[in-house]
Amino acid sequence: MKELDPLLHSQLRLAIMSILMNVDEADFVYLKEKTESTAGNLSVQIDKLSSTGYITVEKGFVGKKTRTVCRITERGQDAFRNYVETLKQYLNL
Repeated sequence: MKELDPLLHSQLRLAIMSILMNVDEADFVYLKEKTESTAGNLSVQIDKLSSTGYITVEKGFVGKKTRTVCRITERGQDAFRNYVETLKQYLNL
């Protein structure tokens, strides 16, 4: 049986990926609200997902405020789908 992707096995990273699978993009504030995580922890997990190419991160400004926008990549979509399929095998679904 295939192993679960350890990068996606983290609760917060899995939550981020799940959200991004269903939207075109999500900004940092939205992800923080939906995952109920701290800004520091969310930032670390976003960096991990970005460094593996599962998501892209675009930083910019809206007026004088910074805005960080995340999008899932094709590689990230594939990894997420594989994770779900592997989990289904473990559960005999």
